[in-house]
Amino acid sequence: TQQSDSSQPDPSSQTVKQPSKRKHNPRRLRTFYTLRSQEDLHRNTRTQHQFAKPTTTTMIVQQILKNNRSAVTHRGSALMNRAGPGALRQQLHHPEQRRTILGISKALDKRLYRMAKGVMPTISKTEQIALGCGSIGFDRDIFAGDPSLQSLVEKYDPKLTAEEQSFLDNELNELCALINDHDVSMQKDFTKEAWDFMRDKGFFSLKIPKEWGGKGFSTHAVSHVLSKIGTHCVDANATVAVPNSLGPGELLARYGTQEQKEYFMPRLADGTLIPCFGLTGPHSGSDATSLIQSDCVVEERNGEIGVVASFKKRYITLAPVAGVVGLGLNLSDPKGLLKGNGEAGFTVALLERDHPGLMMGRRHMPLNAAFMNGTVEGEDVWIPMSNILGGQKQCGFGWHMFVECLAEGRGVSLPAGAAGAGRAVVGAVGAYSRVRKQFRVPIAEFGGIQEAMSLIGSDALINVAGTDLMNAIIDNHEAPMVISSIMKQNCTERGRRIVERGMDIAAGSAICRGDTNYLGNSYMNMPIGITVEGANIMTRSFQIIGQGLTRCHPHMLDLILALQLPQEQEEEGVKIFRQQFYKVVQHGLSNFGRSLTRGVSSSVSTATRSSSAYKNGDKLLKYHEDQLKRLSANFALTADLCFTLGGRLKFEELLMGRLSDALGAVFLGYATLHHYSRHRGVEGLEVLTEHAMLRLEKEAQDALKEASDNFPGPLGMLASTVMKLGCFPMGGLSRPYRAPSDGITKEVSRLLTTPSELRDMFTDGVYMAKEGEMHQVSDLIRALPVCIEADRIASSLRRQKRQPTAEETDLIAQADALRDVLIQVNVFDHLTDAEGQEGYVRPALAGTDERMEALERKSFTDQKEVA
Repeated sequence: TQQSDSSQPDPSSQTVKQPSKRKHNPRRLRTFYTLRSQEDLHRNTRTQHQFAKPTTTTMIVQQILKNNRSAVTHRGSALMNRAGPGALRQQLHHPEQRRTILGISKALDKRLYRMAKGVMPTISKTEQIALGCGSIGFDRDIFAGDPSLQSLVEKYDPKLTAEEQSFLDNELNELCALINDHDVSMQKDFTKEAWDFMRDKGFFSLKIPKEWGGKGFSTHAVSHVLSKIGTHCVDANATVAVPNSLGPGELLARYGTQEQKEYFMPRLADGTLIPCFGLTGPHSGSDATSLIQSDCVVEERNGEIGVVASFKKRYITLAPVAGVVGLGLNLSDPKGLLKGNGEAGFTVALLERDHPGLMMGRRHMPLNAAFMNGTVEGEDVWIPMSNILGGQKQCGFGWHMFVECLAEGRGVSLPAGAAGAGRAVVGAVGAYSRVRKQFRVPIAEFGGIQEAMSLIGSDALINVAGTDLMNAIIDNHEAPMVISSIMKQNCTERGRRIVERGMDIAAGSAICRGDTNYLGNSYMNMPIGITVEGANIMTRSFQIIGQGLTRCHPHMLDLILALQLPQEQEEEGVKIFRQQFYKVVQHGLSNFGRSLTRGVSSSVSTATRSSSAYKNGDKLLKYHEDQLKRLSANFALTADLCFTLGGRLKFEELLMGRLSDALGAVFLGYATLHHYSRHRGVEGLEVLTEHAMLRLEKEAQDALKEASDNFPGPLGMLASTVMKLGCFPMGGLSRPYRAPSDGITKEVSRLLTTPSELRDMFTDGVYMAKEGEMHQVSDLIRALPVCIEADRIASSLRRQKRQPTAEETDLIAQADALRDVLIQVNVFDHLTDAEGQEGYVRPALAGTDERMEALERKSFTDQKEVA
């Protein structure tokens, strides 16, 4: 039962000396409470979004007001149960409920409210809708300054079913055997046999529910499929990723009409129709949802309501071969034909390839990639309402659909590819560094190689740990926009560094293309992953913190929405503003206290920590969680100080980039500890986890230090001082985090370049060809134990000054033969069709012949005297 506004006493109009005599009904009070949190407002968004409509600022604020009243009543009910009606009356009329900002007057409250409103830019309708999309969870805990590893471990436990594991071990291996990565990159396409296999075996319908003929796999399984494919062929990874993340299949399952589902879902499930999603346009890149040049207008033709659309889409993966495209359009209804059934705004249409006026087929050529990517265009294309995804009632609802798609595309598919790159480089390059010798020593013994291998290993662990946790979050029916942005930006960037360092180690064998090159295509494709679905440079410097502060900060969203209320609702706005202001102050003071105390204790514990403490798993977890809690409090305090910037924050991208680095390092640190908690017992995992955590902690510390040194705004000096006092109370002494020691670096490199359980943890996710089939990655991995044993024998022979036995001689010869084969690179008679034609002479050689012909002496060996 909800009380009306008139029945609620205005706390600011009451006094302590004149308490209310009205009796309160505890039963009525108990039934009134509703917890105000974004988690509750947006929990299980995947099902709620099917029925919800975009929320306006006024509606959200009304909910905030209602829930704030409810919270007061709930506290009163709990107090009455403990101490009786007298205590309830005292609590309801506590001075805290009557206070105003600075304790002066309502007039000052209003003036401050208007001042804040003046510096806060208006939030567009699109931004309002975006604020209501997706979900929040662990990211809010970080913004609150007090996350918990235990809650992660208890809540998220990603696992594969027997059916999913069988698919990885069988169908996926069969597909990889059909694909030659070098041939695909040269021909810019797969064979028809490979396309048919992907269709027939359900590679394009991994996420489609089983009732429609799909696999119905978990997000965790899809991630593993994409990761393993990526260890063999990055173009196959991209081709399989799109239908299972950005394709309209899953959207149809959630939002489609029954007629749409019955027609499209079976055809998508069996591969008859390959899907794609058209969003990006020439003027809409990272700002894809602006939908410039993607307009459609509601019209009526022959008594039927539909839309007329003109659009230019580019960079659309699979568009050249897609049978159906989901189009993001900006719908307008100037004539009011929708009549309340649907509304203007971001709308998704489903068009088959032969739809009148639709133009598809032209290709882009992204660097050297072979996956299909091209344009989708149309001019004055008539689209019946039956082709709008979800029907007319879902007009204007595309933002919610897009956000859920993007959460998986950004947070799962792209990080899975980066995780696959890490597995492949650890497996192949780690083996190559033992196979390859220089100065009669395996290059794995060189310090520069060891440094690079250790960085490859810890980045690979961070990516694998992050993907596992993200998969579990998605499988828990969450759509975390902020975490998905962190995953996309952080994992793809770390993936690029992994491949670059692998290229440095493999050197000449990595730059000569051919069947034996297992790094070149990944190296050339990594910038594509960095760029797509929101360029990393924009994601880092704008999106992560821009979304995070409004969506994940416990009080920021309410405060911002209060400032967006129209003039006639100013009284309500002032009331919310006053309430949230005190919450923000209290939150900031709490974080300052946590930051200060944890900063001191963390600095002391780091200074007194033994260099071998990480070998004890319990101590490893305890120490690093304490450091992450300290850094979380530091970050949360800094986020609170961002309030001093007001609306200017969205233009301070240097600050937001540094805070993104800190937030990403903290989240991935928790993901790494979550991974260790689930995989304890793997030999060597402690030292690699230690290496990764030391790097992440230093990344967060450095980012926060740079932010404190450069805090912008009119109050920047004050904010900088407060931040330094809270985050680094003892100056340099409270910035204790350092890069991993040389001893840890060497140990990590040794474990990754010799047979070990730690190395097996990575190579278990790498495609291995059958014995006898030529496949460079598989051959390197299988050669490693032979070469290691041969080196051990050779060293023993030198120490003992003896001759090898016949068996030892055979093993050394086998290792030498393997080395000789595995360091070779491909060489070609010709590289182009023209070069291969009979009688072809390279232009440079033709020029040489012409010049030599004019000379009397034709060669050095010609001894004829020249006059």
